[in-house]
Amino acid sequence: MTLGEIALWREIKGKKLGYKFSRQIPIDQYIVDFYCKDLQLAIEVDGSIHFKEGHEEKDKKRQARLASLGVNMIRFSDSDVKNNLSTVLGEIKEYIEELEQGRTHP
Repeated sequence: MTLGEIALWREIKGKKLGYKFSRQIPIDQYIVDFYCKDLQLAIEVDGSIHFKEGHEEKDKKRQARLASLGVNMIRFSDSDVKNNLSTVLGEIKEYIEELEQGRTHP
């Protein structure tokens, strides 16, 4: 795990955000960093490899495949998580609220 993943995991493990998250969960042929089954929400923390040439296309393909399986995804850079953890947590909470509203109001 990257430092950003470790920091984020400390804040979301258990039910700290109201939902149970697990880490390193296989979905189809991919492994997502963090996943909440109840919300079908994957959280990805992108390390430096994600910014290398050609990797953006792989990420887009991966995200499209997971979306086709009903997985919602939110991504952050490792640097954002390390340097702005409270902002990242706020964005995750907002995303969860949006998903909750969508589930309650089809």
